[in-house]
Amino acid sequence: MAREWDESDVRIRPNKKGSRPRTKDRPAHEDAVIGRVVTVDRGRYTAVVGEGTDNERVVVAARARELRRSPVVPGDFVALVGDTSGRPDTLARLVRIEERRTLLRRSADDTDPVERVVVANADQLVIVVAAANPEPRTGFVDRALVAAYDAGIHPVLCVTKADVRDPEPFLENYRHLDLEIVVSRTASQDASGIDARSADGLSARLEGSPIAELHRLLAGKVSVVIGHSGVGKSTLVNALTGAQRATGGVNAVTGRGRHTSSSTLALRVDNAPGGTWIIDTPGIRSFGLALVEPDNILEAFPDLAPASANCPRGCTHGAGAPGCALDGWVAAGSAGPAGPARLASLRRLLGAEDHGDTKELGSV
Repeated sequence: MAREWDESDVRIRPNKKGSRPRTKDRPAHEDAVIGRVVTVDRGRYTAVVGEGTDNERVVVAARARELRRSPVVPGDFVALVGDTSGRPDTLARLVRIEERRTLLRRSADDTDPVERVVVANADQLVIVVAAANPEPRTGFVDRALVAAYDAGIHPVLCVTKADVRDPEPFLENYRHLDLEIVVSRTASQDASGIDARSADGLSARLEGSPIAELHRLLAGKVSVVIGHSGVGKSTLVNALTGAQRATGGVNAVTGRGRHTSSSTLALRVDNAPGGTWIIDTPGIRSFGLALVEPDNILEAFPDLAPASANCPRGCTHGAGAPGCALDGWVAAGSAGPAGPARLASLRRLLGAEDHGDTKELGSV
């Protein structure tokens, strides 16, 4: 006679890893507090919580496991849970990255498809070059402009060390563009200036009027500063914020500065409205544009872009490209005296010419 079975006869082997079923549903963390990330250091994220209120505090957090593949950078707004008191030796948990308004990114070179996020939620990009020592390069400025326009960030060009060499020949490449330009120089001994003393004992007194102009441009905005090592980025940041970011010189043999800012750091600007931040970045030697569409590269050259309307479909805009209208536009003077140099720079960024190293931040 066959035995009848029911559910009570079923035996389930216990799960040695626990009986709790796995789920992809994550908690909403509705009780999380929102903070602005100001620096990242070896897996620890420092954020300002309650910004502009009586309860403003600095919270250190570790990233939740589910975010381990998501880059968190200065400028990000993040959700924090756990101990968000900001007391010494406490650690919160970073569980969510809020939606970003803008994102400045780069690749290692012009062929690397891997995205490297620099900063988030910036309003302005302050591009710093030195008039000399190290030499200014249009390739650096042009790449930075492309990255800024692609990210929807407003660019500002700042030239330092104008007391060492006249920057006007270099600036002729950009004077005709709709671009704010600030020229900074060291104050003479008998003139008043802004002290930018750093933690390593080096100091510089900068003329006050360029610093005042930068204060006006930065007010109420989040601005990120980029440039080669040795151009004076940290000196400017010190003058604007009263901070003591280390500053350094330039190698007399290589012409390159040594890396003195070792991390990206957001700082408040002195005597500025709420929400005024400046983000100092380490000197970077490569700023690849592999993530930028060719059309967006062209749009970053507003003195040349109008001519492309007369180019044939699929034009590469390279030298000798059949029917390319850029050569005629430049020859007619429509791009100004700097037109030939600007066109050569555009073609290098597009990879439409064989010469020139496009992998370096200041390749031209």
